[in-house]
Amino acid sequence: WQKREISNFDYLMYLNTLAGRSYNDYMQYPVFPWVLADYHSETLNLTNPHTFRDLSKPMGAQTMERKRKFIQRYNEVEKSEGDLSAQCHYCTHYSSAIIVASYLVRLEPFTQTFCSLQGGSFDVADRMFHSVKSTWESASRDNMSDVRELIPEFFYLPEFLTNANHFELGCMQDGTVLGDVQLPPWADGDPHKFILLHRQALESDYVSAHLHRWIDLIFGHKQHGSAAVEAVNTYHPYFYGDKMDLNKIKDPLIKSTILGFISNFGQIPKQV
Repeated sequence: WQKREISNFDYLMYLNTLAGRSYNDYMQYPVFPWVLADYHSETLNLTNPHTFRDLSKPMGAQTMERKRKFIQRYNEVEKSEGDLSAQCHYCTHYSSAIIVASYLVRLEPFTQTFCSLQGGSFDVADRMFHSVKSTWESASRDNMSDVRELIPEFFYLPEFLTNANHFELGCMQDGTVLGDVQLPPWADGDPHKFILLHRQALESDYVSAHLHRWIDLIFGHKQHGSAAVEAVNTYHPYFYGDKMDLNKIKDPLIKSTILGFISNFGQIPKQV
């Protein structure tokens, strides 16, 4: 990878596989980074550093204001509850079964998976994945319970962005009927162009030079411990499945609660 003999995409898939993540498990689906921060320009400039997301920071620290709030949350838990095991920056995860299914909801079998996870129906239209730009703004800036990253399909599968099956996904409060995913202006409404440019962004010189910083956060030494605290990158203890010895938990109710938490809200990848 350092010699540019394999692509960034292939390297990320390799790391996901090493960390125990695969397409066969929605709860441990391959996780990929948001690489762009520009979803409003008419043309995409891949030579401008400001076009890109800060790969050295998790989604919860993409703005100074958001980072400050998550640090405040981390410190307040210590003061108010005194239980350091529950001290974390994020109580939600960047990858989970519902996040994967929500991205791919326009394609079967993910449509049925999403509905089953939602109790048998689609979610409220305003909460459905309907716009790349608004999803980025939610995950990077606006929503304190949303720190989601992306999935590999964002870099090779245009079909998941179109409602070819004509599912009735509902109507948003502003009157917008949900159909195809709304794309950034630079994609000209063409899912194939979006995927092409998005893949070019992933393989760009800027991302190639900074991708290792994101890898440190997700798969490497900033995943947990003091380095994670310093990087504003700690998650609820239940997300660290391989760090918990469920065999030591005798109470079946507590054990089932933890297992349910992990299966619904996500798992930290195995450290590579």
